Amino acid sequence: MVSAGTGGSASGHLGDGRGYGWLPALRRRASGQVVRTRLMGRRAVGLCGPEAARFFYDEDRVRRHAAVPEPVKSTLLGDGAVHTLDADHHRVRKAMFMSLLTGAGVPSLVTHATECWDEAVDTWARGRQVVLFDEVAKVLTRAVCRWAGVPLDESEVPALAADLTATVDGFGSGGPRQWRARLARVRREAWLGDLIGQVRGGTVTAAKGSVLEVVSGHRDADGKLLDPRVAAVEVLNVIRPAVAVCWFVTFAAHALHRWPEHRAALRSGDPSFAEAFAHEVRRFYPFAPFVAGRAVRELSWAGEPIPEGCLVLLNVYGQNHDPGLWEEPYTFDPGRFVGRRIGAFDLIPQGAS
Repeated sequence: MVSAGTGGSASGHLGDGRGYGWLPALRRRASGQVVRTRLMGRRAVGLCGPEAARFFYDEDRVRRHAAVPEPVKSTLLGDGAVHTLDADHHRVRKAMFMSLLTGAGVPSLVTHATECWDEAVDTWARGRQVVLFDEVAKVLTRAVCRWAGVPLDESEVPALAADLTATVDGFGSGGPRQWRARLARVRREAWLGDLIGQVRGGTVTAAKGSVLEVVSGHRDADGKLLDPRVAAVEVLNVIRPAVAVCWFVTFAAHALHRWPEHRAALRSGDPSFAEAFAHEVRRFYPFAPFVAGRAVRELSWAGEPIPEGCLVLLNVYGQNHDPGLWEEPYTFDPGRFVGRRIGAFDLIPQGAS
């Protein structure tokens, strides 16, 4: 028996506490295309749509440095992460990630994940209830650490999986969830920082081309090795998102339970439908309500002024459920992606390009 059980949500609680619904609700009440609001005491504007996404990712207009709220940096991303950089610093750091995630990188990770999934399923006793979210988190933790070259004893898997999901579950929220996330990040940055120090000191050998080896030896735009803590942050920024896929696996299970008519098409093994189904899961259940940047100068959007230094919020959930972009957006329909070429700024489940 499989129970979905997510152990929380990945939506965060920034804004007025409504998470996903906050910006879309403001947008419905706005008289124009720009939503004016405040976020954690700072002036903010909310934008929505493919052209808004293109505008948001133009570094001459909007930058992410100093824009990410402190609760998100202290839980989800980490101080000094690639997400908070701009210009050459961002491009050089991003190139490191792309070297790991292109070519044979992702297929190799998929192979590890498949092997770990099969191993886990074999241990599930028939008739015993299994909480899918928790089990998938452990499967993905094993898989990504094997792939990343991070040594991990089987006895360490449950605690690491719990910490990694806590950093996602607590981002942007308050109270106990926020503090669990902060403590989890502190623990794992210290653990990985020590490991990176051992790799650099020669007492631990990292596999050639592994995440651990590449990040430990990476030199930033200034030509210097990353500080061990920042290097730990970036190793976590490979491991954590891979484990966070447990939310999407659980969302997929929910979709198949709610709309069982799609099960047969998935079982058929048609790769085009499988890809379309994955896109629809990501559209229907986007990972975050919005992403934030900062206006680098006086700007205007759709004829409305955006002051220098103002927060610019890209309305992720609103765009992925915009009836102007998606027919019947609150209907789960993988068919909308079959044979469809997706523009770089159309589907933005975790932000755009």
